[in-house]
Amino acid sequence: MKRLLAILTLVFALGLGNTALGEIQWHETNRDIQGKTWNDPRTSDGIEIYGRNGVITVVTPKRITVRVYTILGQMVSQATLQNGSYELRLGSRGIYLVRIGNLTQKVAI
Repeated sequence: MKRLLAILTLVFALGLGNTALGEIQWHETNRDIQGKTWNDPRTSDGIEIYGRNGVITVVTPKRITVRVYTILGQMVSQATLQNGSYELRLGSRGIYLVRIGNLTQKVAI
């Protein structure tokens, strides 16, 4: 019985995770990125990641796959972004992990 309850809990949690993943979308911003110096030694390949006011912003000079996780490891969003500036509005404040290739950055919003 405990095993069945554990399986049902896992299936339910995975189902909710997929629903939440579909609701959160990345949106391209109108931020002017021309003239930006992409060789910032603090970032990987010129990628900027920061958070403010419930929004995670990613600025990238190339096509990337970005994954956002809660501090507990639950995936919140996964997307492939073209070069440009993108925002992800999250429903709750907290600490998130943003993973792009081999770069992982903690973002507090």
